[in-house]
Amino acid sequence: MPDVRALRAKIAAIEAGGRGVGETLPFGAAGLDGFLPGGGLPLGRWHELAGEGLEMETAAAPAAFAALMAAPLARRGQAVWVLRRDDLYAPGLVGLGFPAERLIQVCARDEAEALSVTEDALATAGVAAVFCETDAVDLVAGRRLQLACERRGATGFVIRRRPYGGGEGRATGSAAATRWRIAAEPGAPAEFGLGAPRWRAVLERCRGGRPGAWILEASTAFDPLAWEQAHGTHPLRLVAELGDRQLAPAQPLRLSA
Repeated sequence: MPDVRALRAKIAAIEAGGRGVGETLPFGAAGLDGFLPGGGLPLGRWHELAGEGLEMETAAAPAAFAALMAAPLARRGQAVWVLRRDDLYAPGLVGLGFPAERLIQVCARDEAEALSVTEDALATAGVAAVFCETDAVDLVAGRRLQLACERRGATGFVIRRRPYGGGEGRATGSAAATRWRIAAEPGAPAEFGLGAPRWRAVLERCRGGRPGAWILEASTAFDPLAWEQAHGTHPLRLVAELGDRQLAPAQPLRLSA
């Protein structure tokens, strides 16, 4: 029997124009990696992340989630974060385990400039990951981003955001390798202080893969130095898989006699 993951990777390669998806970044959890082509997040592609409600203005949850997705990549080269509003809190990224010393921040004047800078950054030697905060990416812009990814093998993370509010957002194209909907989740109780931050991650679309929904949290076992040697856990840890994008039903209350 042919390997299902290999077949998915071949299909994704055909959809990408025959260039192949190349390397993947596994999360280290079969319950999640099995939904992705090649058993992990496709690299050399760009991915779209969006929040819900007010998150479309602040983008705090999807930005934090994207930073952890890309943290291992930032150990391989520079990371560029393209903003429309200069409000990225670098110490917060450090607290999540992202190597902020490798981060370059660029504040763009408008949507068109943000996409143009992102395209240039993806095609720049030495850049491993590029984040772009933008309202939407149409099919033409999405294809240009993909060609820029393929030029140097960098990976893009487009964070849907309307930094100054207003409007309902524009429709996006289908050029992204994956499309995620991210929301904050209550963390587990900790003996001292706050527990690790958690997110509800819904994979709405995946080229060569299939949709799914999970709860993930920042892994306290993540070792950045281990990733430099290509060993170690992913900075996101799978907590639970959400069947049909819903939490499991609560157990009936049992009263003691």
